[in-house]
Amino acid sequence: MQPTMKHYDKFKEYIWLVDTISRSRHGLTLAELNDEWVKTEMSGGVPMHRNTFQRHKDAIEQMFGLFIECDTHNQCRYYIGNEHVLHSDSLQNWLLQTMTVSNLISESLNMQDRILLEHVATDGRRLQQLIGAMRSSRKIRLQYRPYQAQAAKTYTIAPCCLKLCRQRWYLLGGYDNGRYAVFALDRMEKVSLTDDHFTLDPWFDAGDFFSECYGVVVGDGSQAERIVLRAFGREQYALRDLPLHHTQRLLAEGDGHTDFELTLRPTSDLKAHLLSRGRWLKVLSPEWLADEIRRLHLEAAVTPL
Repeated sequence: MQPTMKHYDKFKEYIWLVDTISRSRHGLTLAELNDEWVKTEMSGGVPMHRNTFQRHKDAIEQMFGLFIECDTHNQCRYYIGNEHVLHSDSLQNWLLQTMTVSNLISESLNMQDRILLEHVATDGRRLQQLIGAMRSSRKIRLQYRPYQAQAAKTYTIAPCCLKLCRQRWYLLGGYDNGRYAVFALDRMEKVSLTDDHFTLDPWFDAGDFFSECYGVVVGDGSQAERIVLRAFGREQYALRDLPLHHTQRLLAEGDGHTDFELTLRPTSDLKAHLLSRGRWLKVLSPEWLADEIRRLHLEAAVTPL
């Protein structure tokens, strides 16, 4: 049990280092880092030795792919060399954010009735199995039953990438004919590894594959186009803080509303989100999308017979 606790404590120190350095605008010297370090309970009031800092620095690079660089021309201040990773949808950022929150919650178990979390629909063993298949480049045989299907169907696919989207995990699977399909992990009934290996296309980039999408819907035939939305009330501030897509930019501000421009595919999951915002989010263009959202709102308002 003791080695596990030591590893856990080191993880906390790694996260503290990354968080403290990334929050500094101009970097921190080792002395300035230690001024902050001795204020924490982890330190026990003892400064961090330079050798310990170097070991932590190397471990952070190896585990998270984050480079803590030293600016020798500015009092040997330390900074995150690839800080853009901390502001993207990267695996490193997700891991750090998850572990940071996990540490905070683990230290606050006496307040568990006041910290409410959302359920993520997944089986850790299933996730581990799929990551193992991706790592070994082995195809999988998948028994999958989508919603409203009477029985599961069997697919043999190459596991290309995993994507977490709105509290659900999804697998992007590739077929031999070059097509792709998305499968929700919680709808998988059985997964088994085959003896067939696959070679991932060297040009395949998971981020690029989904770059034009709002979520995980990719195979509906829609093409990316310019979409202009008008947000009212609190929705305009929520969109500024949490953009719908990485292409979103502010177009104009009016009396009680803000217009935003995005370039992405008008997929079914995007339409569902637009509908969910009700009168607080209006489609200005393209006109066909505005008409469709209007029609869907009217259908939802009509009481079924």
